[in-house]
Amino acid sequence: MGDDVWAMVHAERAALIADLEGVDEARWDEPSLCPGWSVHDVVAHLVDTARTTRLGFVVAMARARFDFDRQNAHGVARERGASPAQTLERLRAVARRTSTPPAPRDSRLVEEVVHGEDVRRPLGLHRAYPTEAVVRALRLQLRTPASFGGAKETAARLRLAAADADLAVGEGGEGPEGPEGPEGSEVRGSALALLLAVSGRPVASGELAGPGLAAWGAGR
Repeated sequence: MGDDVWAMVHAERAALIADLEGVDEARWDEPSLCPGWSVHDVVAHLVDTARTTRLGFVVAMARARFDFDRQNAHGVARERGASPAQTLERLRAVARRTSTPPAPRDSRLVEEVVHGEDVRRPLGLHRAYPTEAVVRALRLQLRTPASFGGAKETAARLRLAAADADLAVGEGGEGPEGPEGPEGSEVRGSALALLLAVSGRPVASGELAGPGLAAWGAGR
């Protein structure tokens, strides 16, 4: 099980490196989908997370006084090169690593897919992600509490259905008032759009649909 996760992670890293090789360096300063971070910052973060070990994560958190945002900021500052070319070379150097912080291995897919879109969408780049990688990342997010960056609480009050995969998660779609009622709140879209939305990222108009959208927007 672990080996196939790493194969998918390595494929995503390689795909992002290939996409970024053709991007003008000036565009690396553009805002990413990750609030407060530029494209360059996100790539530096991916270098940092690829290097992170279980012990290293604990040490870094202690140095950041157990502030997760501070720990992330320290990692970005440490791994961001003097130029985009240098940061991209650092990403190449760690692309085959299999180290991980103390988290489920599928969290590495969340990192690569969500941050991949954080970078690609502002730059106008497109990737056809393997369905299995996106679905595994989405399933993990839907069983992870919001306090740990997931959307378990969202799945408890909505029914999320992927239009391009065999996935329907959540309890909101079977309420006593039917699928259109307040307790029957289904949101439909591609697995990728659902993954981005539950990870707190904006999606384009029309990527998601269903009676649960209004309730979801009010509660987010």
